[in-house]
Amino acid sequence: MDQGVALSILELDLWQWVSLLQHELLLFAGVFFLIGALDDLAVDAVWVWLKASGQAVTPRRSRRTLQNRSLHGHAAVLIPAWQESAVIGATIRHMLDSWPQPNLRLYVGCYRNDPATLAAATAAARGDVRLRLVIHDRDGPSTKADCLNRLYAAMTTDEARAGHRFASVVFHDAEDMVDPAALGLLDETIADGVDFVQLPVEPLVQQRGGWIARHIGSHYCEEFAEAHGKAMVVRDALSASLPGAGVGCAASRRALDELAERRTADGFGGMPFASDSLTEDYELGLAIGAAGGRCRFVRVRGDDGTLVATRAFFPDRFDSVVRQKCRWVLGIALQGWDRVGWSGGMIERWMRARDRRGPLTALVLLAGYALVVLTGLMGIAIAAGLTRPVPLTPLLEALLIANVAAFVWRVGLRFAFTAREYGWREGALAILRLPLANVIAIIAGRRAVLAYAATLGGRAAVWDKTEHEVHPVQLGLAGNAR
Repeated sequence: MDQGVALSILELDLWQWVSLLQHELLLFAGVFFLIGALDDLAVDAVWVWLKASGQAVTPRRSRRTLQNRSLHGHAAVLIPAWQESAVIGATIRHMLDSWPQPNLRLYVGCYRNDPATLAAATAAARGDVRLRLVIHDRDGPSTKADCLNRLYAAMTTDEARAGHRFASVVFHDAEDMVDPAALGLLDETIADGVDFVQLPVEPLVQQRGGWIARHIGSHYCEEFAEAHGKAMVVRDALSASLPGAGVGCAASRRALDELAERRTADGFGGMPFASDSLTEDYELGLAIGAAGGRCRFVRVRGDDGTLVATRAFFPDRFDSVVRQKCRWVLGIALQGWDRVGWSGGMIERWMRARDRRGPLTALVLLAGYALVVLTGLMGIAIAAGLTRPVPLTPLLEALLIANVAAFVWRVGLRFAFTAREYGWREGALAILRLPLANVIAIIAGRRAVLAYAATLGGRAAVWDKTEHEVHPVQLGLAGNAR
């Protein structure tokens, strides 16, 4: 570097340094925001084309007909539970009441050192022979995947004793409020030759715990409304593998057998789930798709206009939300890179890249908010006469305009998808909650990267589960989509 140039750089005053940093952040954030916006716009374009061509129509079905239809063979429902005494009883009772089919078997996995959950599940049985409580032979928590493997082992033992095999296996969590029509719809889809099927998930609007808790818990509403109203619809239409949500999904018995056989060949004990995985639900759909199985995302409305979906209250405390999203980013974006890889064609790789952009998104968002702070400081300095505004180059100006246009489009879609399921008021609140969602994403992304570094050092995966205090049924919300 020329000595004169070096001296001129050293002579820059504080505000010139701030201006230089602002320029670099604007360039970095602007470029990567635009890349993300183009990625989202590509998905939006496919969704718009599907809607315009009539390929993304959401049909209406009678809930009562689906609820009371006979199953094509036997169905097993697996629910792993650790420290869920507050909600497991309501989940069991509501599920068995909503799904009256006699050839349904509900398996609830408890741990030997969790007597409260076991007692609550036992009390909920009420003599219904369709419920089987399975006690894990080790202290909890292990991982959710490990508990699912224990339930799978109990299911195969029952099959051998009864002399028949289940046709489908349904997955749910301990806090879920199932839709009365869901089991019939899942069974119908599996009977049509599908190997993995996912129904929408619809978080309930949080009404407890005050204003802050309401918006922390309810920010999931807009995220799932858009993800399960657009992104999953596009993946299904493009025949890409579908990530499972872990609830409201089902796999054919044959598909689970094939996964277990593959793990046996790999020397991992012949169970379908990787016990060290933190996102076994996400990996399930991808693994079935990678093995050649048919995967479907099925979106249907009942005769009342509400979605046939799994509903639940999501976390409403900031630390719980960050922990949950940290686990998702860690399992999907970081461990998923190692565990699932990049197999498949161009569309499959595109979708996996979208799944794994969480850490980069957190970094870009952090740069964006730092840019907002610096811009505010520069504005104060300019108003005080301490420095002069630096004009934007034509390139930066075009970049800024493109990002603003993309942001307006994104906000409009967020409002539209949320308002469709929850009403215009929640649609408007979804826009106001965007900064909250971004802050959560930043913190969760940072924690996920640090946690991933710890796992590289040999730390074992544990079930860092979310606490659940109340079930929707306990608040009289059974059958209420909103």
